[in-house]
Amino acid sequence: MVTYFSIEVTYLRMELPSNLLSDEASPEWMNKGDNAWQLTAATMVGLQSIPGLVILYGSLVKKTWAINSAFMAFYAFAAVLLCWVSWAYHMSFGDKMVFFLGKPGIALDEKFLLGKAFLGNFPNATMVFYQGVFAGITLILIAGALLGRMNIRAWMLFVPLWVTFSYTVVAFSIWCPDGWLAKRGVIDFAGGYVIHLSAGVAGFTAAYWVGPRAEKDRETFPAAANNMIMVLAGAGLLWMGWSGFNGGGPFVASTIASLAVLNTHVCTAASIVVWITLDTFYFGKPTVFGAVQGMITGLVCITPAAGVVQGWAAILMGLISGSIPWYTMMVLHNKVNFLMKIDDPMAVFHTHAIAGALGGILTGFFAVPKLCRLFYMVPDWEKYIGLAYGLQNSGATRAGLKQMLIQVEAIVFVICYNVIVTSLICLVVRVMVPLRLDSDALQMGDRVIHGEDAFALHSETTKFVNIKRNKIYDTQAFSSNYESRSLGEVQIV
Repeated sequence: MVTYFSIEVTYLRMELPSNLLSDEASPEWMNKGDNAWQLTAATMVGLQSIPGLVILYGSLVKKTWAINSAFMAFYAFAAVLLCWVSWAYHMSFGDKMVFFLGKPGIALDEKFLLGKAFLGNFPNATMVFYQGVFAGITLILIAGALLGRMNIRAWMLFVPLWVTFSYTVVAFSIWCPDGWLAKRGVIDFAGGYVIHLSAGVAGFTAAYWVGPRAEKDRETFPAAANNMIMVLAGAGLLWMGWSGFNGGGPFVASTIASLAVLNTHVCTAASIVVWITLDTFYFGKPTVFGAVQGMITGLVCITPAAGVVQGWAAILMGLISGSIPWYTMMVLHNKVNFLMKIDDPMAVFHTHAIAGALGGILTGFFAVPKLCRLFYMVPDWEKYIGLAYGLQNSGATRAGLKQMLIQVEAIVFVICYNVIVTSLICLVVRVMVPLRLDSDALQMGDRVIHGEDAFALHSETTKFVNIKRNKIYDTQAFSSNYESRSLGEVQIV
């Protein structure tokens, strides 16, 4: 029997393709497909930030603020990743220090990075990168509320402080298996609370402390955007990159990942159509800016629910995310004095805080128990029951109501914590450097802050060549003779 068994095992082993055999670099616990998908998903999330939001921010502001706006996003992504591997990852997903925070630690050691992640069948290195790009995009979203007036030195201090003292606490509480809200059973599939609600509240709070942009910049926004086609390019990277954002949430290349991706895009499409329809009826015309805002609210709203709701529920969530944030942003905002006083250029309060909170509540209502089991892989049927399904089963109504309460509880926690901590961080930074640029910098923008211009065409040193005459003209001469030359006769040098 022993001989026969050995021969049989040898035969089966020979039948396996060599790429499926385990070795030192591919241990038995690692699933190559899951690892490949998770790295791809993480890269897609990174592309949402670099270049997605860099392009979106840099294109939607006036040309005098293009470099500064893009730079804030570019810097934040780099700074967060360094903080993340140095101490913040373990604070978010490491050994528990207190019920809402992990112990700080370095995530750079070979032994740790090549070991199995706390969830999923892939190494810690993959998990650290995936969670790191999530942390990075959160700070970039906050930047959207601070464009056009925040002192860049203050921003460079704000980023590491916020990711250390705010992001880690919310991430540990909601996403880490030892977190208190995770144990309570809150549903946040891919960051509706941890990323979007946090970013929306923190951005709005920081905008209060930093103060508004120059009046001329506020009056012309977004009509003075320097390139609306590039705005769509940045928005498109954000939209398509969301496949990695929500598709990577299950930490496995599974049916739930597929459902999450489809629900994401269906909800977003519905939200866009509703937003531009309301714009058309209320203002008389649809706009690119409105379409982009509708896209963002749809993406944000579906994020906490992406893989745990039915497709029809995703469409309903899109209808809601395209209408309620539209009302708060386009109508209510102009009627509430407090909202009008706080300058939020990218409307992160409406597109992320409002839409994120809506998504969390709707998740508690529409979550399908079976899909939640497939996502969380737990046998506990007392948790993760959406109220809509609880009402269909009289025995589960109480569980559905409890789930809604937990979802609201998490919203209250995220809002209160971020208002307090973000305010404290702004006050600490203000002691070291001014939060707001001085009046001269507010007038000049990029040239004073960075010593650079976004567009060579607007530079005083730009020269032009007339190809037929082979003569160099300065900017002033070109402008005065522009009508007498075709575009084909002129080139920039």
